[in-house]
Amino acid sequence: MAFRRFGRSLLYSLPLGITFLDCVGYVARVDGTSMQPALNPVAEERDYVFLLRWGIHNSPVERGDIISLISPKDPAQKIIKRVVGMQGDVVSTLGYKHEIVRVPDGHCWVEGDHTGHSLDSNTFGPVALGLMSARAVAIVWPPERWSLLKTELPRRRRPIQVAKASYYN
Repeated sequence: MAFRRFGRSLLYSLPLGITFLDCVGYVARVDGTSMQPALNPVAEERDYVFLLRWGIHNSPVERGDIISLISPKDPAQKIIKRVVGMQGDVVSTLGYKHEIVRVPDGHCWVEGDHTGHSLDSNTFGPVALGLMSARAVAIVWPPERWSLLKTELPRRRRPIQVAKASYYN
């Protein structure tokens, strides 16, 4: 009887859990120093963030959002970066092949907060919006760092020219 109840519980809860992880969000560990000081401010400790998948391709992504995306350099790897520019924006780069770039339609410009210690758009250029997988909304571990992540863009990294509003900005 207990086995049957366990089986029925598993039968109901497994699809719900998979649906939640696939559609709503999940918790992920942030490795590396590229997002310091916002994430992993102490190099020896790792932050865990809640990544919200819900609406990532249906609602506007804003400049300053921290997003998870598939790496343009290695599709097997996910990276986490801050959105600096949206399609149509003109951004100044930090070591990219062009000093100033207009972000093409369907793309965004992403950077790590730890300038010079990040593989980001300054390395691989504008990123297709389709590579975005989730928006980081909160630090959930360690407990002393529990907080919502702010949508903020450092003044020194704001676009030179902001495009007119569109669906993604």
